[in-house]
Amino acid sequence: MSDKPKISELTKREREIMEVIYDLGSASAVQVVENLPGKPVNATIRTMLGVLEEKGFLSHERDKGRYIYSPTIPLKQARSNALDHVVDTFFKGAEASAVISILKKSEANLSESDADMMLDLIKRSRKEGR
Repeated sequence: MSDKPKISELTKREREIMEVIYDLGSASAVQVVENLPGKPVNATIRTMLGVLEEKGFLSHERDKGRYIYSPTIPLKQARSNALDHVVDTFFKGAEASAVISILKKSEANLSESDADMMLDLIKRSRKEGR
């Protein structure tokens, strides 16, 4: 296992499990099963939680005989890692192309505050010579 697990290495179901746990903050296997789409089998989800722990994505604590799972990677870092993977895979590392694609997809339906924030980031980037 590498020092830092990568979200891009997860299967679809593993990503769904992680999403549930991020949404709840921490969760038991029963809570994960209750919040997953479809009709997951409890034993399968328990096995997958163990796999995610082995891969370094989750840790657990015992609470009254139950395992309570928590993510080992902060959500902000997980999002950043996932976005890096998308930009590298589909845009060959060209961040500007990724941003342009997102803006075109959303048909520039940005709130005024989002647009202002983006302009501020662009101005700051220009000042810093990036």
